[in-house]
Formats: sequence, structure tokens, C-alpha cells
Amino acid sequence: MKQLHISIIEDNEWYADLLEYHLQLNPDYTVSKYASGDDFLKNLFPKPDVITLDYSLPDIKCETLINKIREHDPDIPIVIISGQEDINTAINLLKKGAYDYIVKDEDAKDRLWNTIKNLRENLQLRSENEQLREEVGKKFDFSQVIVGNSEPIKKLFVLMGKTIDSSISVSISGETGTGKELVAKAIHFNSARKKQPFVAINVGAIPSELIESELFGHEKGAFTGAIQQRIGKFEEAHKGTLFLDEIGEMDANTQTKLLRVLQERELIRVGGNKKIKIDVRVVTATHKNLAEEVKKGNFRQDLYYRLMGIPVKLPPLRERNKDILILSQHFANEFTKENKRKKVSFSSDAKQKLMAYAYPGNVRELKAVIELAIIMADDNEIKDTDIHFESFDSAANFLSEETSLENYTIKIVKHFLDKYDQNGVTVAQKLGVAKSTIYRMIKKHNLTE
Repeated sequence: MKQLHISIIEDNEWYADLLEYHLQLNPDYTVSKYASGDDFLKNLFPKPDVITLDYSLPDIKCETLINKIREHDPDIPIVIISGQEDINTAINLLKKGAYDYIVKDEDAKDRLWNTIKNLRENLQLRSENEQLREEVGKKFDFSQVIVGNSEPIKKLFVLMGKTIDSSISVSISGETGTGKELVAKAIHFNSARKKQPFVAINVGAIPSELIESELFGHEKGAFTGAIQQRIGKFEEAHKGTLFLDEIGEMDANTQTKLLRVLQERELIRVGGNKKIKIDVRVVTATHKNLAEEVKKGNFRQDLYYRLMGIPVKLPPLRERNKDILILSQHFANEFTKENKRKKVSFSSDAKQKLMAYAYPGNVRELKAVIELAIIMADDNEIKDTDIHFESFDSAANFLSEETSLENYTIKIVKHFLDKYDQNGVTVAQKLGVAKSTIYRMIKKHNLTE
């Protein structure tokens, strides 16, 4: 894994040393320190991957330094570390391009650790395709991506293997939380299109009046707010794979236009008249029974047959009983590694309790149960009393919406902001996250408007 180079700009030598020591606990991080903005600007090459910037430097204003850094490279993430707990200052700096705003308190170094970790994950997304291609190599092993060795999973691997030698459409079905997008990615990255884009869109999460523009793009002035030309997901996925999640939620009008694009292999952007050729493999997913939706008149039969291709049905976790403990240990290892905790094991009573539950939320629910159990445990062995299912039963309808994690998070934060009179500090305390995280979400999604 590539080393992450972090530049610390901090005039307080003791505090700079503290941050350096804490960050270098991760052997994949290298750190450079600068006592002033001018000193840093003289040493911008080679450029860092991430910058932490003290808000109150003696030689240059924070906003000015941000602008100068942006002149060299507009994409370097900048994390502000400030002694001022001021939401207006935080939001203004975030608007000017800062990635995060962290207040200097007793939790600052841990919040910085988590911010850098998240930043690194975001930076790695840019090269995710290449990395995954290297991992799968010439002969892809689906078990490296999908955890389990039960008979239903072995049969799934065989069926997935049949999808990789052509560009025929693939339709993935399964209950909420079974991992449909994960399967779609695995199919793409082992196909002949693996060097081309994988583009995903959740049809059910986009208002019907915007879905056409999202899929096919639009020209400048096509409608109110269309201030510039924008290409759609089909053009983004040209030569690659387009994953249409929750296809069963698509309205009748868009179904008709999608069918024409698939038949003609060309599209016209909203507000335009130029025909644009596209070469896209389409993979769809839904938790609905599309055949039943066709019978009810909710889904076009001709589109259904066009999209069906190779049908891949994902088994619910209750039919993968043999995989529950394998997945539990996998999720536990992931969580403890990400949160700098010691590895955990499961008592025999805990294993029995995990095996006896039906998991209406499937793999997604099991992951949440395990992470909560680790937090609740008093030591490095998870006991049956640490495992709680009732916390998730009431969330079944919430999870069944199957939108993105970001949309779930936005709804939760908006709910708590409304509940606590838009007090970002209180909301951060209630949710157990950094204040800077709440500030950034308020700014990004206009949650207080």
C-alpha cells in the first residue's frame, strides 16, 4: 500500500511533535513539519498527499495560505486545526476549500487520525479500479471479495463466473443487505471491461424529475438550473459497466427512454439533439420481483427481457447459516483494525446466539450487530450478553429503503439537528462523532436551511 505523505504546518513545536508522533503510529504514514506558512510554501515539492494547517500562524492568514496552496494544487486536502470552536469560522473555511475543521481539545488527535484515515480511503478511490485489477489478477477468485463458503455461496460463485466472458446484461436480485453492488463490482472487475469505468447509480434515490438528466445528461439551458452541460451516467460508463441499483423503482416514462437507449445504443442529452453512441454493459439490481412487477403493469415487459440477461439471485443470510460465524469474525477483524482495537474472539454462547437469529437485514445487519457487540464488550471476548438484535428490529423499514450510506447519514443528522435546535455541538455529542464532521455535513448538504 502506498505511503501517505502528510505535511503539518504548526508553529507550536510541542503540538507539532504530538501530531507527528500520533500519526506515525501508522507505519504507512510519513510526516513533514513546518513552523510557518512561508516555510511550507518553499517546500511544496514533492507535494504532500494531505496538509494539516494551524488556523493561527504568525506569518500568514489561514485563508491566504489556503488560496496559495490551491494555486499550486487545487486537489490537496487541507485539514484545519484550530483553537477556536466557532461554527461560522468552520463553515467559512470549509466553503473556501478546507476538507475538515478540527478544534484543538483533548480529542483532536483522535479526530485527526479518523479524518486522515477517511481521507486516505477517498484518495484510494481514485486508483481503486487499478488496485482491484491487480488483486484479481489473471484468474479472479470471487472468495477474495465475497466472504463465505456455504453451498449457496459456492453456487453463486459458479454463476458469477458465467457472467464474465461476455457483455450480456446481468440482473441481480436479492433482499436488502445481501450485497448486490459488491457482486456487480466483482463481475465488472473480472470482465473484459475491467480497465474501463464502473459507474453506479441508485435509481430509487433520485427524484423522477431528475433521473433522466442523471442517466443521459443534459445541455446547458435545458431546464432551470442547468447552467452548464453535464454528461450522464451512461456516458461516464462508456466502454465500461453501468450498475443500475433498484431498477424496479424506475418510473414508466424513464423506462421507455431507457429501452430506446439500450436498443439503439445511443442517447440524446436532455435539451439536445445530437445522437451520442454509447458502449455500456448494464448490470441491474432490485429487491423486488420484477416478473411480478411486469404482471402488475409497473414495469415494461420488453425492458424486463432486455435487462434480464443472466439472472443472479443472492441468497439471504438465513440460507447461509454456515457463513454467519465466518462473516462475524471478518467484520470483527475489520472493525478492530480500523479503530485501533485489539482483535476479539467470540464465546461459545455468543456463537450460538449469532447462529440462532434470522437476520432480516441480512449481511448488513450482521455487520452492525458485530460492531455494536465489540463496543459493548468489556474485554476481548464477545459474550452472548454483548450481542443485541432488538436495536435493529425497529430499523427494518428504514433499511429496506436501500439508499446510499451517505443518504442514511444525512437523514440521521438532519433529524438530530431538528431535534436539538440546529445545535451542531450537541448533535455531535449525541451521535458520538467529531463536531467537524457535523459542520462539514451542514455546509455540504445545507442541513440548517
